[in-house]
Amino acid sequence: MRLKGKVAIVTGAAKGIGEGIALKLAEEGSNVVVSDIDLNGCKNVCDKIEKKYKVKAITIKCDVSNKCDVENMVDRTLKKFRKIDILVNNAGIYPLKPFLEMAEDDWDKVLDVNLKSVFLCSREAAKVMKAGAKIINISSIASLIGYQNLAHYCASKSGMNGLTRAMALELAPKKINVNAIAPGAIETPGLKKVFNKEVEKQIISMIPLKRIGLPEDIASAVAFLASDESSYITGHVLVVDGGWTIQ
Repeated sequence: MRLKGKVAIVTGAAKGIGEGIALKLAEEGSNVVVSDIDLNGCKNVCDKIEKKYKVKAITIKCDVSNKCDVENMVDRTLKKFRKIDILVNNAGIYPLKPFLEMAEDDWDKVLDVNLKSVFLCSREAAKVMKAGAKIINISSIASLIGYQNLAHYCASKSGMNGLTRAMALELAPKKINVNAIAPGAIETPGLKKVFNKEVEKQIISMIPLKRIGLPEDIASAVAFLASDESSYITGHVLVVDGGWTIQ
């Protein structure tokens, strides 16, 4: 197991990509802090981890856009495990809204949850991380190409890419690697709410590998970036999209 004995925090881990990441890190031997605003969802993921893998897992309810919640998450992690080796900033929202109808509150909510959270969580974790620690931000191909009705989301993910590079530079002296992963279309409960079968068929036609991605596809990339095998990679945005954006 590549991550045996490590301690990982995964935000937005109650379902979807976050759940897949938490399960994969546990499979690789890491103890996992399962964090989300959905505490019941966190408990379900935690139960899956403890039943299937010989690692420890705890649940922490956290609004990642709230400084006090983030500080509490880090403090509780340290009290339980005494260290943080891996932080996965996965929490995010993508409410559809036409640009000309977008209210300031709509914009602020998405930027707070998707981008401010990365600043807050990374800053608190990096203060206590040791050499060899990893910060992995879950971006999106929406940081590279535009999407209608998602101007706020595209902006937040583009900002995440820039923040990833800047953090990588500043944390390099501490030997902390900072990278991002940009998923394409991934099969999650959130995606199913947004896309019907016809839209899904259209999306698949645009993907060279001819399938919607799975949470496991992203989780495997996270596990690699969280391992010592990626020790010479920092400031990189890894696209995992079945080839969507290469055309």
